[in-house]
Amino acid sequence: LVLLLVLLLVLLLSSARAVGIKRRQSASMTPLFPLACLAFANASRTSLSASTRAMSSQCTALASLPSLNSPDGSAMMADALAGRLKGKRVALYFAAGWCPMCTSFEPSLLKFREAAASSGKDVEIIYVPSDRSEGDVAKRVAAMGMLSVPIGEEADAMKSRHKIWAGAECGKLGTGRRSGVPALVVLDSRSGDEMAFLAAESRGAGALGSWPLDDDGCVW
Repeated sequence: LVLLLVLLLVLLLSSARAVGIKRRQSASMTPLFPLACLAFANASRTSLSASTRAMSSQCTALASLPSLNSPDGSAMMADALAGRLKGKRVALYFAAGWCPMCTSFEPSLLKFREAAASSGKDVEIIYVPSDRSEGDVAKRVAAMGMLSVPIGEEADAMKSRHKIWAGAECGKLGTGRRSGVPALVVLDSRSGDEMAFLAAESRGAGALGSWPLDDDGCVW
């Protein structure tokens, strides 16, 4: 009888010890699930925040642009424009077909665009015309494969904003310009503001070397 009582006591102690171990293991593991959930939630918020900031920046930059026409003369829709500019380095090109300096500069500009694309640094050049008619603009952008700002008030607004216009336009836009044509303005991908000024009127093709192709801030 005594032996049976001793065996029963041993079994009870063993059971109690096993239950205690399980409780301690459960208690030590309990915080892991909420901690894992918290870590996942924080990572998700960080990822979403970065994505949201990127989308917000792109929207801000796109909103800074005037309405644009495609190389075939049709109006560019917002979604099509966003898709065309995505991943590219964008610049405004101020020029005119009647300007000999512009037409002599353009072969170098187009070669630069091709070379940039070949190196994986695509550029998009938006033509800001100082031409004398819509027909002249249409021929030039079709030949060069460029987007364009509509001739007239919208083009003049961009010229005034960046203080670049042809000498022949001083009677209309004034004398407070910083440059004539040709000239380029590289746009910041976050705000659409000027990032670099390429003084092609005074430097010719050499001005293209000032385009900051390796700067992530100009990649749309």
